[in-house]
Amino acid sequence: MPTFALEWLNLALRWIHVIAGIMWIGDSFLFMWMDRNLAPPSRARDGAVTGELWMVHSGGFYEVVKRRYLAPHEVPPRLHWFMWEAYTTWISGFFLLGIVYYFGGAVFLVDRSVSHIGVGAAIGLSLGVLVMGYLIYELLWSSPLAKRPLVTAVLSFLLIVGASWGLTRVFSGRAAFIHLGALLGTIMAANVAHHIIPAQRKMLAATRAGQPVDTTLGEKAKRRSTHNHYLTLPVLFTMLSSHSPSTYGHPFAWLVLTLLVIVGAAGKYVMNERGRSNRWVVAAGLAALAGVIALTARVPGSATAGPDLSSAPPVAFAEARDIVERRCISCHAAKPTHPSFPEPPGGVALDDPALIRSFAPRIMERAVVTKTMPLGNLTGMTDEERLALGAWIAQGARVDSTAGVAGR
Repeated sequence: MPTFALEWLNLALRWIHVIAGIMWIGDSFLFMWMDRNLAPPSRARDGAVTGELWMVHSGGFYEVVKRRYLAPHEVPPRLHWFMWEAYTTWISGFFLLGIVYYFGGAVFLVDRSVSHIGVGAAIGLSLGVLVMGYLIYELLWSSPLAKRPLVTAVLSFLLIVGASWGLTRVFSGRAAFIHLGALLGTIMAANVAHHIIPAQRKMLAATRAGQPVDTTLGEKAKRRSTHNHYLTLPVLFTMLSSHSPSTYGHPFAWLVLTLLVIVGAAGKYVMNERGRSNRWVVAAGLAALAGVIALTARVPGSATAGPDLSSAPPVAFAEARDIVERRCISCHAAKPTHPSFPEPPGGVALDDPALIRSFAPRIMERAVVTKTMPLGNLTGMTDEERLALGAWIAQGARVDSTAGVAGR
């Protein structure tokens, strides 16, 4: 596919994915909020009414009444269904995963410093993770264990921890985070397609046929909807994680990812319950947040601050520039030679001394501290080269001819 067409397809899919995701997650937030704020009926009402709610918005007043099921005469001529937001989000996300992580030699997917898996095997494993992850979730929550939600939830969380650890051992850190989000998003969309919507259709069909409505279908649909609801914030973080190299580039990236899942789920719980929140859930969320901060903070002298460069021998700019030209310029140039990048990624071009100096802090963060650049370490930057670059930057990132000469 021509680069121009691929770029615009990428943009269109991202736009659709974000819009659909906003609609899907917004629906989840709204309906869960309404469920939490329903009041007992204020007056006698016909039908299986379980609660009512008054809202004001955009200059109008809205009365919401919730029924467990409908009687035949209550079926409206037009009933609004909420499913296409979920389907559109997943479909656009799946194609976006292919464009970003499968095309172009899978430069974002494979990291040779993590594993030596081939591109074809990595793509196959990527697809397998989505399928097998959902099947395992489905088997677990369709088993007799589902009658003990707390036990099943703990097992589900442990599976997420295992997936986080395993993904970071095979894919690049960035791809591992995205794949956990894609796995959870697949589970969410499948819940809509295979449980929530079918249950509602069966209930409505029974009503129209004048048969007794099995209300346990609604209860099961609500359970899967609740699962989706508490996965929204963790999934949102993984979708945005490519902008946070201090998380996916951490030596214990799987632990950072696990803690962020806890933070997201606990945060959503507190948003729902507010003053009624269980203190242990709040404590777990705060502890996880503190753990993320402690792991990713750049404290001088700590492991997360990167290598200790205080006693490194002087490094001349000529040496630093030679490393940049060997390992970085194929992508980060005004006109990259790497076929996957028609323009320098992130607008970072390093084919001029002044530009190398201006981007020195970013080079330190990405190439030296988190080691998330070069992408997938395609150019084979060595640890010695990273240390040399870091030393040059720590010594002032000077580009004059005498930089690094003194003391040699």
